[in-house]
Amino acid sequence: MLSALQGVFGARHRWLPALVREVRSVYRTPPQDAPRELAAIIRHSQPFLDAVGRAEARGRPLAVLRYPITAEAPAQPPVAPGPTPATPGPIPATPAALAALLGVTPGELDWLADVRAYNRRARPGALHLYRYEWRLRPGRCPRLLEVPTERMRRVQRTLLHEVLALLPVHHAAHGFVTGRSALTGARVHSGSAVVISLDLTTFFARVTAAGVYGSLRRAGFSEAVATTITGLTTNRVPPRVISAMPPGGGPDERFALRQALATAHLPQGAPTSPALANGAIRRLDARLEGYAAAVGARYTRYADDLVFSGPVALQRRAEAFVRGVTRLVDDEGHEVNPRKSRVSPASTSQRVTGIVVNTGSSLPREEFDRLKALLHNCATLGPASQNRAGVPDFRAHLLGRISYSSSVNPLKTRRLIREFNSIDWGVPRE
Repeated sequence: MLSALQGVFGARHRWLPALVREVRSVYRTPPQDAPRELAAIIRHSQPFLDAVGRAEARGRPLAVLRYPITAEAPAQPPVAPGPTPATPGPIPATPAALAALLGVTPGELDWLADVRAYNRRARPGALHLYRYEWRLRPGRCPRLLEVPTERMRRVQRTLLHEVLALLPVHHAAHGFVTGRSALTGARVHSGSAVVISLDLTTFFARVTAAGVYGSLRRAGFSEAVATTITGLTTNRVPPRVISAMPPGGGPDERFALRQALATAHLPQGAPTSPALANGAIRRLDARLEGYAAAVGARYTRYADDLVFSGPVALQRRAEAFVRGVTRLVDDEGHEVNPRKSRVSPASTSQRVTGIVVNTGSSLPREEFDRLKALLHNCATLGPASQNRAGVPDFRAHLLGRISYSSSVNPLKTRRLIREFNSIDWGVPRE
């Protein structure tokens, strides 16, 4: 270390050994994957500050002979404290290795990562990485879709399948996780005395770059690679887009949305956002699961939908329980939408992600009846008369809806299959 410092400053200054001793007192092993952290420690060390002070008193800055550039990193970078990836797999050790994996050059990777937020300040044009679409929601705050360009989306999809699929996910998360679904999450709460459903406001926009970076570091990514991936998957919305926000929602809600969009966050519209949100929110999942277990309740999350269920004792103290959950959510930087909070006792229709879970799992009665009536009309009047939306492959569309119903409740779906088999898909009837 002393030799490296001498190479940088071109001489063996008297304060360099003291600086080396201070750095070694912080690190027991070489900080090979944390250059920014090491630089911060050196910058604030007393020997370095004293040397800078003496140089300023002389009116001459510290001379730097050369800036060493390290192109390679260790094949197995030290893992930061925290859980390791659930499935072993290749983790890119350097930004250059990440660029090769994504099929771009290092220069293109720097441009796409945009860690200095040049896109936010640039004029509108072809070089922007996202396009923006405001969506109105009656009586509610509008939603902003941040759609990546084709080139950016292609790189993000590769990143999702080749790298982010290795990130550990809390077992309570059922959205955007291989082998889990809305159905697996709903079945956890079947046959409960009470079901409590809560919704998180502006979920993706509130997952910040710091949260994404922290989850990547805990998963074992080096500092440089974690910084690059964070830049690739987060976005800061340009002021011109935020100022064009259409009407809707209260002043506080609109202000919070503007603040979240102006900060580096997960864009709603990027293919990588769901997986990274699951990783960044693992701490909240763990805290909510522990809070629920303390009162004998169960907890699952599907994207921004939080669901709890439990015995009669939970039903009796449901309001206090919701207040406790709200405090935990606020403490993690998110916010519960009070308009979407529901407490459903067993005497009412208990629904989790659109699935009725009072006894077993089934589609809501009105949804099942609508599909049954549609199939019956197709059989009696012809399928063309019922395809009012102009679906290109109406037969496949109906099969998809029947398949979903069968996954929820196979026994009840037999009636739908009989109706479907009676449809004549030949010449449309008059």
